[in-house]
Amino acid sequence: MPAVAAQRHVLIVNDDGLTSNVLALYRALKARGDDVIVSVPCHNQSGKGTALRLDPPAPLDRDCRAGAAKAGAPAAGPMSRAGLPPADFHYIDGTPTMALLYGVDMLAAARWHGGPDLVLSGPNEGRNAGPSILASGTVSAVRFALVRGIPAIALSAGAQTGDDRDLANPASARIADRAAGLIAALDRLAGQARLIPAGLALNVNFPDAPDAARWRAARIGTYDAYAVTMVPDAAGARLSLGTNPHPPTAAEAGDEAALVSDAITVSPIRDDNAPASQRSAAAWLKRVLRSEKLLDPVDH
Repeated sequence: MPAVAAQRHVLIVNDDGLTSNVLALYRALKARGDDVIVSVPCHNQSGKGTALRLDPPAPLDRDCRAGAAKAGAPAAGPMSRAGLPPADFHYIDGTPTMALLYGVDMLAAARWHGGPDLVLSGPNEGRNAGPSILASGTVSAVRFALVRGIPAIALSAGAQTGDDRDLANPASARIADRAAGLIAALDRLAGQARLIPAGLALNVNFPDAPDAARWRAARIGTYDAYAVTMVPDAAGARLSLGTNPHPPTAAEAGDEAALVSDAITVSPIRDDNAPASQRSAAAWLKRVLRSEKLLDPVDH
């Protein structure tokens, strides 16, 4: 087995802003010996997809989420919340894709004189599985990193993982520990090479009880746990977000959105312009999970 890289350059982004999940993941990666930069939106930007804000930057008109920065601060810069190392934690008053670009083009370039070895988006407060990922800022940041040729993984957890006051939700550390386990598996398999083959990224969803959850290689598929519709409103129309009242069909039983309630699902995201096929992506993913005995026996 090739030697494992002593240190990876890791960029953490998300669409939620400063969260308990982000801080826990940062700490788990630092414990691995990784050099980590955090670049997240000032405010929650869930559902913004690949959106960009083209208006000129201006000083913050209100405090960032969780006190990451105060009103009047520049539109982007190091966080000022006490207890966070400002050299590692940064915000931008923009969308998830802008947080990724800020992290890659400015922060990573200045610190590492190049791009990161890995982009981790999340862990999100709420899962991103099935067709709903089309609007997900968490997954969109990973797709943008994929186009840039950077290995990337989207991480999503349950919606009840927030804690803006203390940034210390106990579930956050457990999710970060399982995420670090997957990265360690990728590290051992890759050695000194890139962590994920070119043209591929991963979408990972954690159940509410991640400690003993098994890992499952899954397809993104067509089943959606959410029901997103447009409904009439006094103003004309509004978006309605609810849960899907229908169970998955037999053909959808292997979709990540159908499996995520009791398993950690890991799904390949492919760049359609890259030569890797869906079949080779699935085979590589199962090899990663088997290498650490992470894969559920039913998937062998």
